[in-house]
Amino acid sequence: MNQAYVRPSHFVDGERLWHRHLTLAQFGARADGGVDRPALSPQESEARAQLVQWGRQIGLQAFTDKAANLFLRLEGTDTTVAPVLSGSHIDSQPTGGKFDGVFGVLSALEAVEAIVASGRTPKHPIEIVAWMNEEGSRFSPGMAGSEAFTGVKSIEELHAVTDSNSITVGEAVAQVLSKDENIPLRPFGRPVAACIEAHIEQGPLLERFGIPVGVVSGIQGTRRYRVRVKGEAAHAGTANRSERKDALMAAVRMVAAIDRGALQPDDLKVTVGMFTVTPNAPSVVPSEVFFSIDVRHPDNAEVDRIDALIHEVVEAEKGPCTVSLTQIAHAPSLTFNAHIRQTIHTAASALGIPAMDIYSAAGHDARQLHYVCPTGMIFVPCREGISHNPKEWAEPEHLLKGTQILADALWHLANAA
Repeated sequence: MNQAYVRPSHFVDGERLWHRHLTLAQFGARADGGVDRPALSPQESEARAQLVQWGRQIGLQAFTDKAANLFLRLEGTDTTVAPVLSGSHIDSQPTGGKFDGVFGVLSALEAVEAIVASGRTPKHPIEIVAWMNEEGSRFSPGMAGSEAFTGVKSIEELHAVTDSNSITVGEAVAQVLSKDENIPLRPFGRPVAACIEAHIEQGPLLERFGIPVGVVSGIQGTRRYRVRVKGEAAHAGTANRSERKDALMAAVRMVAAIDRGALQPDDLKVTVGMFTVTPNAPSVVPSEVFFSIDVRHPDNAEVDRIDALIHEVVEAEKGPCTVSLTQIAHAPSLTFNAHIRQTIHTAASALGIPAMDIYSAAGHDARQLHYVCPTGMIFVPCREGISHNPKEWAEPEHLLKGTQILADALWHLANAA
């Protein structure tokens, strides 16, 4: 066969792809097989250096920016045109797994390595990207690097965010950049021709239907909040109920009322995942409670309904306490670019790999790119839909198939006019 007509997918190496997943999992490895690799941590910085090393071995040039997003660039034949991007993130939840985010970065690296191995050069440059702080577990909210890149947030606003130890994003970014070796800074606001993010599904549908690849049609809408209820500490044995300003009881009433109002429809997700009580002592009436609310649904009207309910409930149930409600993130539901989705479907069909349309219940950096360039996503199954958990698992065969499709789709996009 004439090599000129061999698709890049032919050169994708599944064993190399799998080995790289296991290698990156050692940076922040947990004893239970999971991964704890916070954004901008020493562990993530070491994983970042490993990515740069792999990229340079195949001739890619590394770049970064003031948000510590990492780019590995394969130059194209036309250096005047915008690059095609592909990647995800390498930070994890404290009890994370080996594949969330990492697959998107490593599949992009493998796809580009396959293109290099094919002996051909695309017209458009192709850039692998590892976005900073997608998870939001150390610095909240998440998707911070892609928001800075796309101009959703200013770098000054981003750098001012602090973690639980009062370390700012700016301080942490400076630490990471100081460890980079010969990685130049690039400005924000650079044009992008197209973007594809590969990811594990983080849900059960692909596994349930026995389909190895999902073509993501869109991402459901979300609103995220922080609620602070302030009361007054008092002795548990001497303060009568009428005298108390019990922040915990007020917070519990709020959460219960929101839960009752969000029981239907069944696919409406309302989560209170963080709940901090002060002083958290058995014999003291709680003086303060700080908690989170996460709302998600494909219908923006449903998300807006719960938003109105939350505002109403926190005031109605605060009692003698005071309450502050802050929305820290709002992302409407979106539908990905039709041409990108068709490009992914066409690549899958040409390879004989079954694929189905699927909606993303989780947020991803591709959400931010959607507003600045044609964007899409590829999903592969994860066992029982488990993610953000040491039990998170993806089969090597599925990672391979998703990456083969990605390689051919990127090649097609990078040679478009």
